[in-house]
Amino acid sequence: MTTLTVTERGQVTFRKDVLQHLGIRPGEKIALDKLPDGRVTLRAARPAGKIDNFLGLLAGKRKKVASLKEIDEAAAAGWAGKR
Repeated sequence: MTTLTVTERGQVTFRKDVLQHLGIRPGEKIALDKLPDGRVTLRAARPAGKIDNFLGLLAGKRKKVASLKEIDEAAAAGWAGKR
């Protein structure tokens, strides 16, 4: 168990090994959930992505439009470890 000390200003500093365990890097946020029995849970606060944000992401980035056959061939080559 890791024990943290609360400063006069009500702040705590997490040890590096705890942050690594949570997968949190400097500048990222931590989500804290308060449980009814006085305990809390901590986890890395990850933004929830939506498919709407992904669709059209590459639109206009390429001049050539690939056919479905070309996309299938590229995907098959990628799975085979070829470039």
